[in-house]
Amino acid sequence: MADTNKDCLFCRIISGEIPAKKVYENEQVLAFEDIDPKAPTHVLVVPKKHFAGLKEAQAADAEVIGHCHLAAAQHRPSAKH
Repeated sequence: MADTNKDCLFCRIISGEIPAKKVYENEQVLAFEDIDPKAPTHVLVVPKKHFAGLKEAQAADAEVIGHCHLAAAQHRPSAKH
């Protein structure tokens, strides 16, 4: 995995150093259940490229950020009517 930070919790989860209950994974993103959920379904979707924050993102990062949004949309709970 490129662009990681050994001190970043999410990078450590992505590398497998810290276990997580994976919901979805591809080459660009990882989605996993929150260990302290605040809702019945609380899934975190993170890019595999390290960002300290979204302010660091550049135009070249738009694709991976888009993949995060698509993964979140595809793995959200079904709407109940």
